[in-house]
Amino acid sequence: MAQSTPDLCDEFPDIVRVMAPGFINYGGHEAFSGLATTVKCFEDNSLVKHLAGQPGEGRVMVVDGGGSLRQALLGDLIAGEAARNGWAGFVISGAVRDVEVLRTLPIGIRALGAVPVKTEKRGLGDMDVPVEVGGLVVEPGQTVIVDATGIAVMPAEWA
Repeated sequence: MAQSTPDLCDEFPDIVRVMAPGFINYGGHEAFSGLATTVKCFEDNSLVKHLAGQPGEGRVMVVDGGGSLRQALLGDLIAGEAARNGWAGFVISGAVRDVEVLRTLPIGIRALGAVPVKTEKRGLGDMDVPVEVGGLVVEPGQTVIVDATGIAVMPAEWA
């Protein structure tokens, strides 16, 4: 990652948007970036699991889980598969689990909290749609930049 989120905000104040604070670092990589692939789901991580099994090509999966902290949308098995498949990371408006293992994986993970309960896989949700995460609407293909200071979103052509 070439520039920090504060530097991007200073250099491109009219282009960079930032998510509200409150996302917790759970992954092995504190800083990560990539083009957004979006998922909208509520207490069902079927699409997260499906996408994690596909080539990530350095993308960031931005998951609108409705902010639910009742069931985890990501755990060690799915995150490990995503890391092996070349995903840069996850930004999840929801919960994760298996935190001790997530911290050891070579992938970035930001989420609102952790809970030990897994979701049921009912095949519900949408992908590659605009999602609302951290107070921002994120479109598929936008660039997501994450570091210790925050989470920034830019149009792909500006990154």
